[in-house]
Amino acid sequence: MMEQPALERLTGLIAFARAGSFGSFTAAARSLAISPSAVSKSVQRLEQRLGISLFTRTTRSLSLTPEGRELHERAIRLLRDAEEIEQAAKAVRGEPSGSLRIAASLPIGLHLLAPILPAFRQRFPKVTIDLRLEDRLVDIVEEGIDIAVRIGELADSRLLARRLAPIRFCAFASPAYLASRGIPESPDALTTHDTVSMRYQSSGQLFRWAFRIGEREVETVPASAIVVDSSEAVVATLVAGGGIGISATFIAASYVARGELVPVLSEFAVEREAITALWPSSRRSNPAVRAFLDHLSESADSILAGGPSHAGTRRTRRRRDGTGEA
Repeated sequence: MMEQPALERLTGLIAFARAGSFGSFTAAARSLAISPSAVSKSVQRLEQRLGISLFTRTTRSLSLTPEGRELHERAIRLLRDAEEIEQAAKAVRGEPSGSLRIAASLPIGLHLLAPILPAFRQRFPKVTIDLRLEDRLVDIVEEGIDIAVRIGELADSRLLARRLAPIRFCAFASPAYLASRGIPESPDALTTHDTVSMRYQSSGQLFRWAFRIGEREVETVPASAIVVDSSEAVVATLVAGGGIGISATFIAASYVARGELVPVLSEFAVEREAITALWPSSRRSNPAVRAFLDHLSESADSILAGGPSHAGTRRTRRRRDGTGEA
């Protein structure tokens, strides 16, 4: 008779921990794969048992009360312990199985992760994938993410990391635009062309165009008549003939393959931060996590190479410094 109330308390604490981390019943429900009403009811029952209010609720926001903040960190520790028990059980089984929660930005999800999921599922049919794409920087541990794939090196003592291939940035334009306006021979020639630029949603700053000229990297911010706030919108505008713009080669690769975009100034292309896979230390021994990381590493080099513009620039670099290193 005591088991059901204890289970309800545990369920309420888990719902409370997630809702407190996300600041939303809906987001907490999504992370737990249950309905928002189930999360809300679990939290309400927990509040009734404890005799305190854990959240201040308005029509637009959900925030922890002082009492709620005091208990939230304890609830988070409980949730982590429960997840570590689950990971240990999966490791004992050895075979990759269960749900794998993966977080990434939209461009990485569309162009790097989504294309490799079918092959992964063919190899490991007992693993199900929950891919979550958003620009918000998720808290991997608190939000129960198994693997996050991000740009750059991110320091967090709770996380393990695997560095994948670097990202190469190149200029692109549509064949129709180049036929009407000509092909620039150097970055300086861009002043006579229409350009499409990107503004970061997080900071409002314009993306700086970088070119490798000799041994130097030169940055510029062109006076663009079209400025958009996503990399996907940059590519879509270029395909429609909007001018010349910069894109990561792995994003533009499919458009190049279909003949909708052409690399421009590829001998001046640069490499910037690598894409990095991150996962909680508690997932270290999870067979599904290990299997996906290996699958991602096997696939990433060819996808992030981004097609002909990468190969051409790599040959140029080999001739220039004699190392052949990318």
